[in-house]
Formats: sequence, C-alpha cells, structure tokens
Amino acid sequence: MGRRTVRWRAAALVGAAVCVTTALPGPAAATDAPTPFSYAEDAQTVDGATSSTGAARLAAGKTYRSSIGPGGKLYYRLDLDAVSNAYVSATAVPAAGSTVGSADGVRVSLQDADAHRCSRETARFGPTRSAHPVAAWASREIGSDEYMCQGAGVYYVVVERVGSGAGGGTGAASGSVSGSASEGSSQQWGVELGFVSEPAVKKGGSTHAPESWNSASPEAMSGAPERRRGGSGFATASPVAQGVWQDESGIRAGETLFYKVPVGWGQQLHATAELGSTTGGDAGYVGNAFVVSLYNPVRGFVDDKTANYGGEQRSAVLDPLPPVAYENRFSLDDEVSGMRFAGWYYLAVHLGTSVADRFGDQSLGLTLRLRVEGEAEAGPGYLGIAEPRGVLEVTEDDQEVAESGATGDTLDGAGDSRGGGGGADASGGGEGSSGSGDQRLAMTVVAAGGIGTGSLLVLGLVLWTLVARRRAYAGGEPEQLRVGTAPRGRHGAPRGR
Repeated sequence: MGRRTVRWRAAALVGAAVCVTTALPGPAAATDAPTPFSYAEDAQTVDGATSSTGAARLAAGKTYRSSIGPGGKLYYRLDLDAVSNAYVSATAVPAAGSTVGSADGVRVSLQDADAHRCSRETARFGPTRSAHPVAAWASREIGSDEYMCQGAGVYYVVVERVGSGAGGGTGAASGSVSGSASEGSSQQWGVELGFVSEPAVKKGGSTHAPESWNSASPEAMSGAPERRRGGSGFATASPVAQGVWQDESGIRAGETLFYKVPVGWGQQLHATAELGSTTGGDAGYVGNAFVVSLYNPVRGFVDDKTANYGGEQRSAVLDPLPPVAYENRFSLDDEVSGMRFAGWYYLAVHLGTSVADRFGDQSLGLTLRLRVEGEAEAGPGYLGIAEPRGVLEVTEDDQEVAESGATGDTLDGAGDSRGGGGGADASGGGEGSSGSGDQRLAMTVVAAGGIGTGSLLVLGLVLWTLVARRRAYAGGEPEQLRVGTAPRGRHGAPRGR
C-alpha cells in the first residue's frame, strides 16, 4: 500500500512540476535556508483551547498540527477506555532563526477530569540556545497508580510554553531568552501532536524492570559509509539500519536532521553521530554546538548527547541503552524506561546556529554509526492492536525499507506514524511544512522538464485531480475540530516538574 502511494505521489509531483515549468520563466533557484520542519502529511489542524471547556478531541492513532504563543497554556481532550495505555507527544517547532534561551521549551501533561496529573515532561532547548524542534511526552498507564488516572472517561492534554526569560517584557511565563527579551519570545511556535494507544497485554508477565543487562559500549561500526539524506521531521525521518551512514548533503548551522532505525523486542541500539572538520583555518570554538537526541516510537524522549566544536571532527555517543523490553517501563531510570517499545526509534541531529558565526554557513559532514545487537524476539502478547496500526512492532517490510535506501521523505504517512511527508500550512507560527523529499523530487522533475511540457501538461493535471479524489475518498470526513514535564536534564538543563 505504501509503495503504491509513493507512485501516486510521484505522479502527482510530475504534474505539479510540469505546471511549474510552464508558469515560470526559468528554473526555480534553490534556497540557502535550512529545510523547514516537515509535519505529518495527514496531520489535521486544530487550535488548542485556553480552558478545558470546549477542548478539541484528539483521536488515537492520529497526528495533529497546532500552534502556541508566548506564555500559552492550551487544552486538548482525550476519550480513554479503562484498559489501554495512552501516550501523547508534543513537538515544539519555533521558526528557524528564532532566538531562544536554554531554559525555554515546551511542557506536556496528561490530566484526568479532576485535574489529577497522570504524568508530565518538559523539553528545553538546552545550552545550544538554538531554535530547533524538541519533543516532550506524557502518558496514562494502567496499573501505575492505584487510585488516579485508571478509569475510562475524559482526560485532558495540557501543552505549555515554558522559560525563565522576560517574555518580551511580560514576565517569566512567556518563555523567551533567559534574562532578556528576544525576537523569539513574541512569536508563535508550531506544535505537532501525536496520540498513540497501546493495548493491554496477557497477564502473568514481570512487573519489574530487568535487573541487569549489557551496559558495555561495543566497538563502533566501521567500513565504507552508505549515503542517505536525513529527513526534516519525525514524519519524514530517513530510515536507516545497522551500519555506517553519511548524509548526502551534510548538516548546516541551524538545521535539524531526522533518521529512524527499527529496533525489535530484545534488541539493543548503539548510536554515534560524527561531525566533520571544516575546510578553513582556526576560527575559534563553540560550546554545545552539536546535539543528537533519541526518541522512542511514540516520540518519547530517551536520551541525548552534546558536543563542542572547534573546527576539528567531533563525535557524540549515546550512553549504552538496555535491550527493548516491555518491562523496562517499570524502571525509575528515564533512559531505561524509554526503551519499552519495539518499533522505529528516532535520531534527531541538530547543529547550533552559533556555528555559523565562527565557521560560516558551509555544510559540515555528518556520519551516523549504528549498531543493533541481538536477535529480535517475540513481543509481550498484546491483546489488541495499537493505534496507529504497526507503530509498536518491527516487520520484515520495515527492515527492508531501512536497508534499501528509500528515504523518509518519500514514504507515505497516511494513517501510519512510521511514514510521512510534508503537511499543509500551519494555522499560525512555526516553520513551513512541505516535505523536503517532495521538494527535491519536484525540482528534479523540473530540471528535466524540457521533454515536451506542452503534451505532459494535460497528463499532469489529470493525475493531480485523480490523486486529490483518491485522498478525499481514503480520508473520509474528518472529525469536526473546534477552532478557537525533572528528574533528568535534557541537554544538561534540569527538567521541570
């Protein structure tokens, strides 16, 4: 189904590209700006409510696009049963080039109808002080509390902008640069919301986290790297498998590249990101210039590492993580607890904007060394199906995609958080949304557009119309939407409670 959709999208882009060649006097020029964040192609736009009253409902398995202003505190509604675990993620997307402070970020919490907090997490930009997508997650887990957040009923997702700055002169709650007002403090941020439902499991399993596992760092992967271009969001993350991967275009200051690797039950992931040296001379030193973050299949934060940069090659190595196991959720260690699902694990690599001040706006080489140890094992015995379908498992098709070279920007994401593409325009704030893979494909077609554009124009328009009708039929009528988290530091900054 995914491959058929890729062909449909490619055909549609051919039509669009032909229209462009007939409308423009010359070929489109490539932009020097970092590729904007790519929202999920099927993300529905929804505005958060300023009160729980009238909060728009989020459906399990769906992805949503919203926005939040300075000092914002927004509510969204969930209708949960009494047997499934619920996980909600909020990815904050400030505009490229915005000025932010290390303590600025986003907090997401999940509450029941009596305002009892099920869980909460805060994601901050950290010492890079560079605007880039950061994600926080919250959950309602059955059996985690004897009294609260266990029953069926209405629950509320609360998303807040946090920070210790002046907020453009309006107070600390506005979340601007620490200690001073900033351009970023007065801007809207885009927000991508995800809601994953995990079914119950067969009774009789362990209720304790594994007491021991191999925590030794293995030898880093070596050999000639394969070239792969990183995606520009979770939905367009480029799939990679065990091996050495080199980004086709490198990474530029202010840019965040996303990759995803399938990790099955019982398997252990080891990841290293390497930043290449510059071609110029000694231009100084940038602290906390390079950060690599790991997120689990529900976009829950697991771990990150930062590295300084002085023009010579540097590496950021994630701490050894436990093998994926359902029982990891019972650990008090966030890194262990985060490795609770099989599925796609996401690596987000960001190069701070301050690097450009010292070393210019050139692309720097980026290499990933990934090792996935152990044979995949059977899952915990789910009694139902996760939403979105397939999000908490690794299939043979997933492994094939990770090894084959298909980029995340050309995978279909309709109804499946494991694929993705660019989204529609935001309803206020944040970066643009068009998928970089679609843009690259369209421009490739445009570049080769000297082949009879007059005769291809009609074909392109027909294909475009067919794609639109097909999507409308497959998506159906969307639900009517109302317009209207500290124990461990992230990037070295304390996490709020």
